Amino acid sequence: MTPSRLAVRSSYRTKQLVPVPLDKLLHERDIALDAAIDLNTSSSYSSARNMYLSFCQRQKLPFDPTPDTLSLFIVHEVLRNLEPRSVDSYLSGICNELEPFYPRVRIARRSPLVRRTLKGAMRLYSKPSKRKRALASDDLQLVINALGASADHDDKLFLAQLLSGFHALLRLGELVWPDSVKLRTSRKLSLRITVQTTSSTFSFLLHSHKSDKFFDGDRVLVDQQLSGAAPLDAFTTYLTSRDAKFPFHPQLWLRANGTSPTRRWFITRLKSFFPNDVSGHSMRSGGATALAVTGVPPSSIQAIGRWSSDAWQLYIRKHPVLVHATMLAEQLTHAPPS
Repeated sequence: MTPSRLAVRSSYRTKQLVPVPLDKLLHERDIALDAAIDLNTSSSYSSARNMYLSFCQRQKLPFDPTPDTLSLFIVHEVLRNLEPRSVDSYLSGICNELEPFYPRVRIARRSPLVRRTLKGAMRLYSKPSKRKRALASDDLQLVINALGASADHDDKLFLAQLLSGFHALLRLGELVWPDSVKLRTSRKLSLRITVQTTSSTFSFLLHSHKSDKFFDGDRVLVDQQLSGAAPLDAFTTYLTSRDAKFPFHPQLWLRANGTSPTRRWFITRLKSFFPNDVSGHSMRSGGATALAVTGVPPSSIQAIGRWSSDAWQLYIRKHPVLVHATMLAEQLTHAPPS
């Protein structure tokens, strides 16, 4: 190798190895640590931490989260009529928030005393879960009949989001912005440029969601062979209106005033059609139940809904016997005559 090439390589290496100032490294590390937890989750964790610290202060106990202190915290909260399942989630927040100050907090959380106290509290004080009703095909048809021919842009937006959320098993938070401004982040907004449509399908990219472990997004795909023509028609109708009104805006979902729809906006529209037994989660649970009834394999339902565990089974709002009976009825209805 010639001396000139050696000099160039040496110069390049020297430039690459220039140390970064320590204060900048510390600053960037703080940003990375803060971004490790989703904004919504971080807010819940902060509430759990404050609840624990207030408990210790009120009871004149040390803040150090030992097995004894955590077990007393569990009993204190269930005596205040807090659901034990909620206390369990609060313990996760306490661990996350206090670990930098008390490195052994997770060991205390897993101790037999804490686990048995929580199990006993669930046995004694836990109440049946009051889950919202899952949306059904008849519910969707009610909204289609009311809004399908509407010329109002916001009606088109709501109908497209409702049908997309149901058939793609979307969380409401994947369609709208949080009501709290401090929890909003543009990283979670789906973009118009990611949309792909064919004669029978439409899809778009979810840039960030709670089960996205690799932070590379997931593509949502709705096929009319599985879901029928209604969601595709509603989506393309909305997209035409959106592109005419806001050709230069990057967001996929936009209201007539040019803003991203919020959770409150969507729920208000939903409540105008259904009573209080329906919530934003009713889309996801209804879609999962509909797929189970039509005989879609469990592994496919889990993949469509982007569940990382078997937790999706909690979304099926029908007893397994009823699901099986409905499947048999569907098969008999469509079976060829003998």
